[in-house]
Amino acid sequence: MKFSLKNKIAIVTGGASGIGKAITEAFVEQGATVHILEINSEIGVKLASALNKEREVVVVHTCDISKQKEVEAVIQKLPEFQILINNAGIAHVGTIEQTEEVDLDRLYQVNIKGTYNCMYACIPRMKNKNAVIINIASIASSVGISERFAYSMTKGAVLTMTYSVAKDYLDYGIRCNSISPARIHTPFVDGFLSENYPGKEKEMFKKLSATQPIGRMGEPKEVADLAVYLCSNEASFITGTDFPIDGGFIKLNS
Repeated sequence: MKFSLKNKIAIVTGGASGIGKAITEAFVEQGATVHILEINSEIGVKLASALNKEREVVVVHTCDISKQKEVEAVIQKLPEFQILINNAGIAHVGTIEQTEEVDLDRLYQVNIKGTYNCMYACIPRMKNKNAVIINIASIASSVGISERFAYSMTKGAVLTMTYSVAKDYLDYGIRCNSISPARIHTPFVDGFLSENYPGKEKEMFKKLSATQPIGRMGEPKEVADLAVYLCSNEASFITGTDFPIDGGFIKLNS
């Protein structure tokens, strides 16, 4: 089977919702065992119970990735693993004038420090094991997006951390790449629309979908399938690269 992850053990942060949930499901389908790090373990337990049919393929760990000691305590207890997916992240809408210090700090703690914490804890155990790190960045890492000042800042950091780690750990057999989605149809999008556009959700959904040159939002499974490929042996020649999955947004939206 191409793109097999059989006998692989993966860590997926935020692996019980949105893109992370799709990655967890896709990895299990390809034969991997997944350890989910979730601040809200309840949703993780629900997903695990749905996927742990014949054997335990999903294990849930309650963890706040912004706290280094919590991350290290969880990682130290895990069996040998070969894959780390830094997916957990939070968003913010606003220009620099609409971004308060508390907003900036909150996004830094999760999107930047959380990604750092997980790589810092995992890399020593990934050396010389043909290991793979995938960081979920964003098209906002590379191009200007209106009213996404803080979010763009943090995702830009995720992108450059990817390049740095890929360079530093070539000799240790660790591949590090990033995936940069455009707008993906997740529960976050639905929640954003219901909160900010009550009664106009369908209208705004169509409007947001139309901002992608391909004419629709992406699906979480499409991001997950790309992650499967990048973590498989078939992608063994790929490292230090960002992969936009954006319906043509970066190159065709000018």
